[in-house]
Amino acid sequence: MAPETCGIGGDLFALVHGPGWTEPRALNASGRAGSNADPELHRGLVAIPRDHPLSVTVPGCVDGWAALSAELGRLPLKECLSPAIEHATEGFTVSTEQAGACLEEASVYAGHPAIREFYPEGSPVARGDLVRRPALAATLESIAESGRDAFYLGQPAADIVEELGGLITGDDLAQPHADWVSPISCPVGRFTAWTIPPNSQGYLGPATLAVFEMLDPPRDPAHPEWWHLLIEAFRSVAWERDDLVADPDHAPLPADLLLDRDRLARAAASVDKTRTGRWPRKMGVASSTAFLCVVDREGMAVSIIQSNYHGTGSYFGAARSGFLLHNRGSGFSLTPGHPNELQPGKRPLHTLSPTLWTSGTATRWVLGTRGASLQPQIVGQVGARAILAGQPLDEVQNAPRWAITEFGPFSDARFQVETGVPATTLSDLRGRGHSIEEVAGRQPGWGPVSIIEVDGDHRSTHPDPRVDTTSALIF
Repeated sequence: MAPETCGIGGDLFALVHGPGWTEPRALNASGRAGSNADPELHRGLVAIPRDHPLSVTVPGCVDGWAALSAELGRLPLKECLSPAIEHATEGFTVSTEQAGACLEEASVYAGHPAIREFYPEGSPVARGDLVRRPALAATLESIAESGRDAFYLGQPAADIVEELGGLITGDDLAQPHADWVSPISCPVGRFTAWTIPPNSQGYLGPATLAVFEMLDPPRDPAHPEWWHLLIEAFRSVAWERDDLVADPDHAPLPADLLLDRDRLARAAASVDKTRTGRWPRKMGVASSTAFLCVVDREGMAVSIIQSNYHGTGSYFGAARSGFLLHNRGSGFSLTPGHPNELQPGKRPLHTLSPTLWTSGTATRWVLGTRGASLQPQIVGQVGARAILAGQPLDEVQNAPRWAITEFGPFSDARFQVETGVPATTLSDLRGRGHSIEEVAGRQPGWGPVSIIEVDGDHRSTHPDPRVDTTSALIF
């Protein structure tokens, strides 16, 4: 229902925690570059663009579904997929955000056979229109009946191989793409924050909060020093992301060292409480993803995220099977010898950053968002307010957020901020060296955040007001 954010042509990560478990189960269902992803094909490029077939890696999403269902599911995968099949067959109404995405991408996708339903007679759908996706429904039905092999050995696999000219082969698709991995964690407040290890950037959210806590911030989130220290805590760990996050077989540091207490203490020591610091890296821009969190009545918690990366993903699709292909290959580095350099069979740097928080063996918080490189920033801001400061969740979701898109040794400490921050706070931050741009209203790309607090049998949640495609339900 939301190909502008995710789909079976993309990837998946998940954290699952059950009552009495000492740690969550962590699933990495991100695909690898194809066997014929020759690095020579990108010579002359600065980055891999969405319209280049190298931007597509093997989709891991369906293998992720199959692994979660087989290992932890209480219902058969067929039953889990039946609502999606029904929506694809009977139709669903177009949301405001979806209509905007289709309009924005019309020059690329109007007439594209993999997504033709969103461009009837060549024009993008509008809010409230009914969309049916019969080709996707048939693909989902085949997966429901025959499992992952229907996707990775069947018609969808043939479509992918054909569409990409053989950069991804049938043998590439046939390999398993979902790995149960050891989660990484660090203490924050009274809890333990858990996330996915590289090739995910997930460590940055908990790292930001751990560094922030070490800086002994004021208790009031409205205090200018709170803002300054949280922003600088993020910058102190994020500057080296692109050098550290890579396929785990090629990453320069063991995953558990990313959240090592001494390492984070050194980052905290580099923060000046009175002035902005300088760190030599640039971050990427916001993008689209779909995050979902659920806690059932028995206490099993799931933090799951799926993505096409840049909204709809690449410019390629499996036409006969009814879906677009993601562009996660754009996360590779093109620098020879870099840990994240594009090579056949490697997983790229991933922005997906789900988190799950425990106290002892009990789940206490589940938290995540979309937003590509903004995800750890948003997790840090929401986590600081909700988990460290104890603000009510409606206030947390409505509070103004900031976003950093780039920084380096020759640039100002620059960020954008949503309207609603007091002028005195902004003046104070500018006095500490921050360069600030106010943006009108609440930014759809800076969320939506999904968050659940678990306190015994009590569940608390609240929807993010930034889009109309999110909801928070308690049964």
